[in-house]
Amino acid sequence: MKIFDAHTHLNDVPFRTHEQDYVDHAQELGVVKIANVGSNRELNERAIRLSEQFANMYAIVGFHPDDSKLFDETEQDILVSQLQREKVVALGEIGLDYHWDDSPRPTQRAVFQAQIELAHELKLPVNIHTRDAMSDTYNILKDSQALEYGGVIHNFNGDKVWLEKFLNLGLQVSFSGVVTFKNAHEVHESARVVPLDRVLVETDAPYLTPTPYRGKQNEPAYTRYVVEQIATLKGLSVEEVAAATYRNTMELYGIKEN
Repeated sequence: MKIFDAHTHLNDVPFRTHEQDYVDHAQELGVVKIANVGSNRELNERAIRLSEQFANMYAIVGFHPDDSKLFDETEQDILVSQLQREKVVALGEIGLDYHWDDSPRPTQRAVFQAQIELAHELKLPVNIHTRDAMSDTYNILKDSQALEYGGVIHNFNGDKVWLEKFLNLGLQVSFSGVVTFKNAHEVHESARVVPLDRVLVETDAPYLTPTPYRGKQNEPAYTRYVVEQIATLKGLSVEEVAAATYRNTMELYGIKEN
């Protein structure tokens, strides 16, 4: 069985100097490929370096909405250069975060739109973050007409109505450890009905640790529990869900088997 953690942050501080240990533990649980996601110049570069260090890792680079206040012409030029590195497979995570509001909302929206257009120019898929901002995220994506190369809503926490809206835009959705939370009823229902060829799995580590390790630091190995929960919700085998989500991630990010 092969599992792809489609969105994690081994490039972040909690994992530094111990990345090999986390990679080894992931492989023990069948998690054989990992996409590390950046959010600003430094974390983008660390994601790229890890992708160059580990054969089973890939990088996704972009400016998170929290960091969009830092995005200017200089940062865009650096990002364009980073996006052309060999193992960068998507632009992200980009989007809107109205929960923390670390950057002004008009800035978030402008930088989100600019990065969608940049991804289109470079023929890359997008990895999208949305928190407390479903409507604006959807409207920007719907009006952008720049999703020709695909994309994914990471850590999808919406109900069936939002699921259908984003799927109709041609996007994939990715479920995190939230799908294992007892009271996440809307997420459970979305996972039940999402077509198997439109779903990815992720950890978003070090955040959103799934049951049975909720309350502890998350890590890529725990993607296994996300797969198991989706399999339970859909009435499928773990192997079926692992194979489908692995294939979907490889196709979205244009990765070929070694």
